[in-house]
Amino acid sequence: MKHKPQWEKQTLALRDEHTWKAPPGYNVFVADRGAVRFNLPQDWVIEPASDCIALYDQKPPQDSCRLAVSYLRLPPVDWSGLPLAQLITSVVKDDRRKVLARGEITSISRLDVELAWMEIRFLDPQEKREAFSRIALARGSNLQALITCDYWPEDAKRLEPIWDEVLRSIELGRYVTDPTAGDVLH
Repeated sequence: MKHKPQWEKQTLALRDEHTWKAPPGYNVFVADRGAVRFNLPQDWVIEPASDCIALYDQKPPQDSCRLAVSYLRLPPVDWSGLPLAQLITSVVKDDRRKVLARGEITSISRLDVELAWMEIRFLDPQEKREAFSRIALARGSNLQALITCDYWPEDAKRLEPIWDEVLRSIELGRYVTDPTAGDVLH
C-alpha cells in the first residue's frame, strides 16, 4: 500500500533586506533548506510525489508540463571517474517508455556544479502521442540531483527557456538558516 509522502510547504514573508534573487516572473525554488535550489516560474504548482518533488505549469490534470526533481547525498569522494554524461546514457538506456529518438548529451561544467543533460522523444503511454523529456544530472557539494522535464512538442518553444533558466540557476548544497533572509554568507 502506497502512502502519501511527508512534506511541508511553507510560505513565509521575506524580510525587506532579503537576498533571494530571481529574474522577473520567476521565484527561487528551494528544497531541503538549500540542498537543491533553482529559479522556477512564479505561477507553477508544486506537489510531492512518492519519489520526487513535482512542479507543474498548471494544476494537474490541466498541466502540459511536469518538471520533477529528486536528489541524493553523496559520500565525499572524487567522482571524476564517473562522468555525468556516462550516467545520463545509463538513465536513458533504462527508460521504460518507448523511446523514439535520443539527442546529444550536453555537458556544462561550472566551479560549483557539473551538469549533463539529454533530450529524448518518446511515445506517451496514456495519450498515445509523441512527447519530449529532458533529463539532467547535476552534481556538486556532495549532492546529486536528477531533474526531468516532460512536455508536448507544441509546448517546446515556451518551455525550453524555462529549462535553460533551471539549469543556469541550479545550485547544490547552499543551505540557509533563515529562509526569510535568503542566502546570507557568513
